[in-house]
Amino acid sequence: MDQELILAAQGVRYRYPGATGDALGGVSLTVRRGDLVAVLGPNGSGKTTLLRVALGALVPAAGSALVAGRPAAAWTRRELARLVGVVPQREETVFPQRVREAVLLGRYPHLSMFGAERPADHEAVNRALAQCDAGHLAGRWMATLSGGEYQRVRVARALAQEPRLLVLDEPTMSLDVRHEMELFELVRGLVDRSALAVVLVTHHVNLAARFADRVLLLDGGRAAGEGAPAEVLTRETVERVFAWPVAMATYQGAPQMIPQRRRSDA
Repeated sequence: MDQELILAAQGVRYRYPGATGDALGGVSLTVRRGDLVAVLGPNGSGKTTLLRVALGALVPAAGSALVAGRPAAAWTRRELARLVGVVPQREETVFPQRVREAVLLGRYPHLSMFGAERPADHEAVNRALAQCDAGHLAGRWMATLSGGEYQRVRVARALAQEPRLLVLDEPTMSLDVRHEMELFELVRGLVDRSALAVVLVTHHVNLAARFADRVLLLDGGRAAGEGAPAEVLTRETVERVFAWPVAMATYQGAPQMIPQRRRSDA
């Protein structure tokens, strides 16, 4: 078995109950240790559905989904959480928490049946906060954090699980330019320093092209391209998938998309 291969979804097909068409039609996604893979595509193209199938939350009608060589659906949620840290697109804080308490929740998969925290758990929390440059936030209430601080803390909580794979679903949603860049740089740094495997779902085509090793571009539940950003993000492909005219430029070796105005007199 390929010990470096963390996630392998092959030819997966999935249709939601009552739907008239497939949400995914024969899509594949592989992620190895030290990979940063960005999943791109328009709204409704199947990005989040692919994550749910790949991690065993949904069972595909065809194809296979393996995590660390084992069928994704065969892992218990607790077992999977020791291997995969997930930062979901949305969540609600149901009760007031300080940052350290929130990050400590990431240790749940490692706690004993009695739930008592050990020194090793607190050490993992300290490491995760340091990795995300959030140690100075440890005593703050979650409700007082800025958007960028809040997202760094959520990543720290996932890292406290000590995962081999980090999955982020639209982590820069509603962030300003500075905090978007800080988050992408944080994730790229985690991959480079610790060979963490990362899957990042995002609408930021240009940032994905600059930071990701590979991109998977989805269109209507099917792969429109997979590979190095420069190979996938061509003008013809981007215009077809996003149904909008664009110009493409290159910056620091990465393709960059410039949406055009449709009005001929603009």
